[in-house]
Amino acid sequence: MIKGFIFDLDGVITDTAELHFEAWKKLADEMGWEFDREVNEKLRGISRMDSIKVIMDYNKVSLDEKTIVDLATKKNDIYVASLDQMTPEDYLPGARELLTHLRTEGFSVALGSASKNALKVLQQLNAMPYFDVIGDGNSVSKSKPEPDIFLYAAEKLRLPPNNCIVVEDAEKGIDAAKTGGFHSVGIGPKDRVGHADLRFDTMKEATLFEIKSHFADLF
Repeated sequence: MIKGFIFDLDGVITDTAELHFEAWKKLADEMGWEFDREVNEKLRGISRMDSIKVIMDYNKVSLDEKTIVDLATKKNDIYVASLDQMTPEDYLPGARELLTHLRTEGFSVALGSASKNALKVLQQLNAMPYFDVIGDGNSVSKSKPEPDIFLYAAEKLRLPPNNCIVVEDAEKGIDAAKTGGFHSVGIGPKDRVGHADLRFDTMKEATLFEIKSHFADLF
């Protein structure tokens, strides 16, 4: 039976993708690196350190580990400063409604995000009351497509993976859910999350009614 839901953050609860893009673009411009939206798409759902390595590989750049960490930190500082402009109006359409229904019906809810700034984002959204457990980039060492963040969240919820549905917008996030033995709901185009158990184009379509209808034998 489904007793818990685990949500990714970026692209599911809110869309900080543009803020991430702007921060990476500013850093890349300062370094004289090529960076565009096509490269940015490859960063979806992966950690900050993995992201900068993708950008470096694209630019055929090699740097020592300390410099890489310093640059990743600099990007994060740019991004965190931009979070101050976020408000409770910045939920993706449908996200707050789904979280509210899950609360009303008594489901356990966790965050399973690669972001190390997840708490700040949730606070800006006034979203903390919707979550029983926060799993973020500080919770585990291996990021998606490894299932560790979802396994961490499920353990904290005291639920086995097959009692949980993961809601994700990234290909690597769905990969992680499947590897971990979770049921999955993908948000986004078929070529990205079509391998999820259930897919919606947007969060607005991902109502609790539709999810229950698809997984009818699990509720």
